[in-house]
Amino acid sequence: MKGIYDKGIFFLRFRIFDAFLNFFRIKLFRLYGMEIGTACRISKILFTWPNQISIGNSCILEKSIYFKFDGIWRAGKSIILGNNVFVGTNCEFNISKKIVIGDNCLIASGSRFIDHDHGMQTDTLMRLQPSVEKPIIIGNDVWIGANVVILKGVEIGDGAIVAAGAVVNKPIGAYEIWGGVPAKKIGQRENHLTTQSR
Repeated sequence: MKGIYDKGIFFLRFRIFDAFLNFFRIKLFRLYGMEIGTACRISKILFTWPNQISIGNSCILEKSIYFKFDGIWRAGKSIILGNNVFVGTNCEFNISKKIVIGDNCLIASGSRFIDHDHGMQTDTLMRLQPSVEKPIIIGNDVWIGANVVILKGVEIGDGAIVAAGAVVNKPIGAYEIWGGVPAKKIGQRENHLTTQSR
């Protein structure tokens, strides 16, 4: 009997109550100016300028994600997630220029995306130098492992994989597997249909 009771409490707490909160949370975020598609599940997240954020359909965003548009208010979208994107707990999007994430991407917990950095001239304090900004573009069906850091100007091709803990500062081609600090190519995904026909 206790097991049935526990299952009932679990169902109410993690299904009904969470669905209720999700519904009103999305309504509130949309009122703030965030663009959110249908059938999304969004936990409690942090953001600076909600009008800069666009989230596609059927996305799952876990708790404590930080969408930081690092600049003053401006029109348009600078943080764009496609459809069916999963973003794990404690990810950070620290964006001055733009980040675009394609459809069906998996982003594991603790990953960071930073599209700008400080100048490094020696005649002025680094904190006073203008930042260098370049957009980050991530293709479709990309898997980014836990605690990855992706820096300014990086483009990642469709179907690529980035291993956990990598620091990416160079473009990654389609279906390539990269890892390490700094990240380098460590493998290539094979076409499953091609290998079956051999």
